Amino acid sequence: MEERFKVRLQQLKAQAVVDPKAVEGALERLVQFMEPYAACLGPDAQKQHLTEYVAGSMSNIPRKNVETIAYLHKQDRQPLQKFIGQKEWDERSMIGVLARQVGKAIGRSNGVLVIDPSAMRKQGKKSVGVARQYCGRIGKVDNCQVGIFFAYVSDKEHALVDTRLYLPREWTDDKARCRAAGVPKERMRFRTRHALALEMLLEHRDVLPHAWVTGDDEMGKNGGFRDDLTKMKEQYLLCVPSNTHVRDLEAMPPLSSKTGKTLRKVPYQRADCWAKSVTNWERIEVRPGEKGPLIVEAVKCRVQTKRTQRNGPEEVLVVFRVQQGKESFKHDYCLSNAPFDTPLKEFARVLDAEHRIEECLRRAKSESGMGSYQVRNWKGWHHHQALTLIATWFLTQEKIRGEKGIAQFVCPASALLHWRHAGRDASNPHMDASSLATQPNQLAKRNSSLLPLEKT
Repeated sequence: MEERFKVRLQQLKAQAVVDPKAVEGALERLVQFMEPYAACLGPDAQKQHLTEYVAGSMSNIPRKNVETIAYLHKQDRQPLQKFIGQKEWDERSMIGVLARQVGKAIGRSNGVLVIDPSAMRKQGKKSVGVARQYCGRIGKVDNCQVGIFFAYVSDKEHALVDTRLYLPREWTDDKARCRAAGVPKERMRFRTRHALALEMLLEHRDVLPHAWVTGDDEMGKNGGFRDDLTKMKEQYLLCVPSNTHVRDLEAMPPLSSKTGKTLRKVPYQRADCWAKSVTNWERIEVRPGEKGPLIVEAVKCRVQTKRTQRNGPEEVLVVFRVQQGKESFKHDYCLSNAPFDTPLKEFARVLDAEHRIEECLRRAKSESGMGSYQVRNWKGWHHHQALTLIATWFLTQEKIRGEKGIAQFVCPASALLHWRHAGRDASNPHMDASSLATQPNQLAKRNSSLLPLEKT
């Protein structure tokens, strides 16, 4: 290895060392954190399984499914499997607790609600919702399940709050298949992804202070969805495809090529074609970044979108571009119902918040095992997802706590729960998965509600 790479490796290792103060009292905080969620359950045995599953989701085992989590706690897998996939308990009440906690902890009046579909590759025709659908992770159509995720972003932090499983028409048209997968009767009716997003918005918007709703181009390309947000008096900035047809309401109508007379209205054109003719780009510094300030260029215009049966209402087209090469740019096209005099810097802040949901999903998948589940039915999928969101929120709170100066370190949030204080021996600050699984004093007892964490 070259010397410069050795130096960089040592720097990365130094950054990954967790200060002992970071995990002081982590056990007590986690037990206390789970109390309002455990109150949503019935028997004490279920409360024990709840805590064990959340703890396992935050552990450093390679694959975080029911079987490996049960073995981590030295238990038989069947009781935990029944708890996740068969037992009757209401995950919606837990999601309500989560939303209230997020709103209270990181809520800001200028917060942003972000909606984004995310696919997880899964096989098997009997697994609920599995169908050949577009999977953004691999960039093509494949067998996968699609969840619609709902996140909250403020200038303090960001967190996933809720999710809905999308059932394609091939599922909702086959009632027997739905019943076999445990889909509730009221959920067998086909719902679009936009309808699922509106459900979550209506459920949580009162407890999450916000000024904006945003989403990717799959959400924004639906004109009816934008109209619904306007009726709900929600201010949106939604990405749209580059081929969205818009009419520039500020341009002068051109002359007709046939008659030579001035046309009554400006014809529609693609948003990317309109952007090519723009020269008055405004340079905006969005926020500090790891490699320097994040700089974008933006421009806006009053437009009308082309609909199938009618013309759309007046909206604001906002185009952003980031230079990627000497003459190449990456563009984002957005539509908004905000007042036209809204500063471009504010539009850029909201677009940046929309991109944060990808970070939320990466955090949940890499640190809490969001996509590592092995469940087939409706109940199991939603139980797993709810507990994953709860586990990720605890890690986010620990990260916030570390940033307040309690611990000065740079590492993933889940490292807070992977670290073992080895007699304050600086030469052995870590414990890997194998040592965690083989040292009995680090594991919870079978009939105990304590977690596999050691007090510092």
